[in-house]
Amino acid sequence: MKAAPVFLCVFLSLVCLSYCKDLIVGSSFNNRLLWQQKVEYNAIPLKKRVKEVFYSDAAQQIIKGVIARDLDHTDAIPSITAGGVGQSYVNLRFKSDRGSGLNYQVEIYV
Repeated sequence: MKAAPVFLCVFLSLVCLSYCKDLIVGSSFNNRLLWQQKVEYNAIPLKKRVKEVFYSDAAQQIIKGVIARDLDHTDAIPSITAGGVGQSYVNLRFKSDRGSGLNYQVEIYV
């Protein structure tokens, strides 16, 4: 009987992960927000839009968390191409679904 609630929690977590298009790497808990930017790209019919965002810290502070929230709940795919948690820089790549635009809020925590 104790396995049923655990199985249910794991199942619901997997369902949430499969439908969420937010990128959450590291942690924002007890960390300071260092940088924030809105990433927007207009849609073009039948085209996929790709946008790259680069961040580098001049003070060489170590990144503890990177969060990219999809504000429009589309099927766009965010990914980290270089750097990230444990580094002082990060490169993010956003690729929209065909015929859709991009609307993300990017936050970096140290």
